[in-house]
Amino acid sequence: MSRLFAEADVTIDAPADVVWAVMFDVGHYPLWNPFIVRVDVPGDPALRVGDAITLHVRFRGGRAVASRERITRIQPPDGAPVRALLEYEFYGRLHHVGLVRGRRIQRLEQGPDGSTRYHTEERFRGALAFVLSVPAIQDGFRRHARALKERAESIDVPGGRG
Repeated sequence: MSRLFAEADVTIDAPADVVWAVMFDVGHYPLWNPFIVRVDVPGDPALRVGDAITLHVRFRGGRAVASRERITRIQPPDGAPVRALLEYEFYGRLHHVGLVRGRRIQRLEQGPDGSTRYHTEERFRGALAFVLSVPAIQDGFRRHARALKERAESIDVPGGRG
């Protein structure tokens, strides 16, 4: 069984609640996100655990795919230090027959200076996981992280940062 992994990290000069709000404002992804260019959420656009969503992903070079996912965990910013987590798993046809499995985790941790560390990772497994272009996914995660940073840092926070 193949095991594959992609990840990205970035430090964002914005509080975790601002970064979280950008992550959950999926209706505006087409304005700023170069990797996940659209998210289809059935019914209410608020994301909830158990929701089946479709991510419209665009790789560098223009190749586009639609990926069905199911939200498995949501932990809004809370605590000290402030931490948050969004997790979803690939839920397409290949998942249902066990040929490709993937679970993406996006974590936020706010530092004492008010900046937020964003980390995303996804592990792939299954008999056909080797057919995935992990370098392209890795590149997409990095582009997504940089764009999230730019978007969150562009939001004017009353009272300044941190």
